[in-house]
Amino acid sequence: MWPLLIVLLPVVVVALLLWLISALLLLSVVWLTWYPRRRYAIVVYSNSPVWSEYFESQVIPRLGERAVVLNWSERKRWTPSLSVMLFWVFAGSRQFNPMAIVFEPLAWPRRFRFYAAFRSFKHGHREDVEKLRVDFFRLLDDLSRPSAA
Repeated sequence: MWPLLIVLLPVVVVALLLWLISALLLLSVVWLTWYPRRRYAIVVYSNSPVWSEYFESQVIPRLGERAVVLNWSERKRWTPSLSVMLFWVFAGSRQFNPMAIVFEPLAWPRRFRFYAAFRSFKHGHREDVEKLRVDFFRLLDDLSRPSAA
């Protein structure tokens, strides 16, 4: 076991360093290119009967140009772009659909994971989803104010 660990440790360290460098480069591009255009977030959802109607009526219409929307159900048609790369780097591998990722200046992105909240939503409990939506839009609205940009 120890020899395998000794061999794999440098590989893991290099992989983590490469991921961190790519994440920092992507954040720099966001701060330099999206901020001047007042774009601050990525929203990811899918055609799920549990949340698609909610996102299409309560979230997406309020976004305007402040966010890029990615539909997970259409990911086979995604083309390489900054928003897709940001999703793959910052969404993680769990509960990434639906979610919103907000890019604040000189800070690590803030993620709003809606998946768990929608599990109770489908049983009639809307509170967790509403709280996440309100928190997400509060942050997005704060970033959108002229003094924040």
